[in-house]
Amino acid sequence: MTSFDLADLERIVADRALADPGQSWTAKLVAAGMPKAAKKLGEESVETVIAAISQSRGELVGESADLLYHLLVVLRIADIPLSDVMAELEGRTIQSGLSEKAGRAAE
Repeated sequence: MTSFDLADLERIVADRALADPGQSWTAKLVAAGMPKAAKKLGEESVETVIAAISQSRGELVGESADLLYHLLVVLRIADIPLSDVMAELEGRTIQSGLSEKAGRAAE
């Protein structure tokens, strides 16, 4: 088991975002801006879905890693810390997803 977590990856993305874009994929994505980074996130999302459908564990693990990385790059460009996303997720655990959706339907 590894102790590496998304907060570690967020720190690495932040550090590499400051590097020379000619030397770092992260810096290159950040320099290209949100449209390029968001497009890559979308591509990785589709690749993750395809891997899930193919039921290939190795492909799904790899594509999931790519997806999480590109999400953190997009969050970095948007200046949204991972802690904000985690707080949102924590707040959503107060009720079940089914209860929350049912409440929205009544509005």
